[in-house]
Amino acid sequence: MTDTADRRPWVVGISGASGTPYAAAVLRGLLAAGEQVDLVVSRASRLTLLDETGHPFRDGHWREDLRRWLSRGADGSPDTFAGELDALGELTASDASDAPDDSSACAVRYWPAGDLAAGPSSGSYRCKGMLIVPASTACVAGVALGLSKDLLQRAASVTLKERRPLVVAVRETPLTGQTLKQLVALDEAGAVVLPVSPGFYAGATHIQQLVDFVAGRVLDAVSVPHKLYHRWQGELGSAGNAGPMP
Repeated sequence: MTDTADRRPWVVGISGASGTPYAAAVLRGLLAAGEQVDLVVSRASRLTLLDETGHPFRDGHWREDLRRWLSRGADGSPDTFAGELDALGELTASDASDAPDDSSACAVRYWPAGDLAAGPSSGSYRCKGMLIVPASTACVAGVALGLSKDLLQRAASVTLKERRPLVVAVRETPLTGQTLKQLVALDEAGAVVLPVSPGFYAGATHIQQLVDFVAGRVLDAVSVPHKLYHRWQGELGSAGNAGPMP
């Protein structure tokens, strides 16, 4: 039997807000850095994924749906990152969601959003922290109020109570006063509130670079190394003249 105690993933929650390319970029960044991921896809986000990619995300076929989604570029090109994913090797165990003892070495483990008995629902479950990308205002409200109406919200509440890193990449505009108060409450509880707001100083010339900038800032917030964007070097125009990322 494989010892699963050595597995310490990042929990990645995907809510129903528009912005699924941001989530895909964060997932690719984590995997490229050699990190393990526990993935939670909310019911609302399945509709957003279908709308933004034209493809479903299904519990029974999550492995093939995940690989197809992560292969897709922000501009809709279907195989932009296929070679990168192939280089990473097998992302999932053969039956990771049903057989926990066989999933200790797999890069991605998937938990259905309705499974409130899942690993991330408990504080004793070993993980490094949680990234919610993108976070809808409904998700923000649920986490701020501690509703735990699904696994995504419950895992976020557990992350806060265990004093683990929580990044909430909120994607909405404009924001109501109530949402702003809830974001302040999350900040006071220890979360990093990270608006999905790309910077243009990094010399972006393509939509994927704008997406990667935000994904890179999410990873920066939890000190995961990456090469998703050109960093500011203290010299005007330096990033724009640096050429493509290696």
